[in-house]
Amino acid sequence: MNLFDKFKPLLAARAELSDIGVDPFNVKVEKILSPTEAIVNGHRVILAGTNNYLGLTFHPECIAAAENALREQGCGTTGSRMANGNYADHLALEREFAEFYDKPFAMVFSTGYLANLAILSTVPGADDVILIDSDSHASIYDGCRMSSAEVIRFRHNDVDDLAKRLRRLKDRASRTLIVVEGIYSMLGDVAPLKEMAAVKQEFGACLMVDEAHSLGVLGETGRGVAQAENVEDQVDFIVGTFSKSLGSIGGYCVSHHPELEILRYAARPYIFTASSSPSLIASTRVALRLLQEGSGLREKLWNNAHRFYEGLKKLGCQLGPRVSPVIPIMLGESRQESIAIWHDLLQNGAYVNLVMPPASPDTRCMLRCSMSAAHSPEQLDALLEIFARVLSARGMENRVS
Repeated sequence: MNLFDKFKPLLAARAELSDIGVDPFNVKVEKILSPTEAIVNGHRVILAGTNNYLGLTFHPECIAAAENALREQGCGTTGSRMANGNYADHLALEREFAEFYDKPFAMVFSTGYLANLAILSTVPGADDVILIDSDSHASIYDGCRMSSAEVIRFRHNDVDDLAKRLRRLKDRASRTLIVVEGIYSMLGDVAPLKEMAAVKQEFGACLMVDEAHSLGVLGETGRGVAQAENVEDQVDFIVGTFSKSLGSIGGYCVSHHPELEILRYAARPYIFTASSSPSLIASTRVALRLLQEGSGLREKLWNNAHRFYEGLKKLGCQLGPRVSPVIPIMLGESRQESIAIWHDLLQNGAYVNLVMPPASPDTRCMLRCSMSAAHSPEQLDALLEIFARVLSARGMENRVS
């Protein structure tokens, strides 16, 4: 045995991809042409797997703000906020997130991943419990690994199972942090947050919601599932990212608990990470303003999601449980066949994500599509034509399951 033996299964899987002659997890994006088009592996493609929900990555106001910050403040901060100080724009963005969510406290992190790590590794302690949805994102699982709290999983979106596990904890239920997501990143399904918030209230627990894929997507003003379900006052921590709807890089947490401010002195993922560059913060501030102004972006996004979902449904694809900007297409258990379908789609001009076990929800492989407000009707029709052509050529049209 040696230090590298544990990587043998991964090496074998990589060798299998080399034998096939394609690696869907190491694509080369040669040039980004717009929020919805790029040159990938030598092919001009329509991007339908990038989480660019509001299509703001090329918005001229965001780019102008980033350019100005770059010229005036340089490329980076070269250190953490504790070591190198708080730039004025970091503090301004925190105020703006607090105002946006109507919460008194907000923290900005260098990535959404770090935001989850910071809360989960710091807030629950050795005598506490973290109760997480079994389909939680890797960043949530990793934050739990960093925590000294006991970690328990409950069945995905199962309110009864959540209540049962809280009941078993007895007095410890009041020292439990329940962690769920708004929209789940693989299947695009939504947490039953109203019912979960009621269970949280019944047992006196705390509730954290990761709105990474629901910021800008759901809610009257785009604040996410908690707003859509009218339970924001019952959520203790809302965590999210800049890298989806805001088209940037970074993360945040908002809360009504004043203890959130203590994390600036206690959360290692905040203290020991270089703060976001001025250009990222500047573009995010503009993107947050554009999100609040609306401009019909959410309506365009949902119109596109419905159009694409219904189009795939007519092709006989087995899709996720509901229409969502995240649209999964369930394939079979054959990795080689799934990789071949993904490759054919790319060759024909459609870029989507290939997801295989253990990342997929069950033993099947899947294609993960994500819609954008920036997709035109013509692009969506072109994508559906590509899917129809590829599936038909492989004899899979009307039997993708």
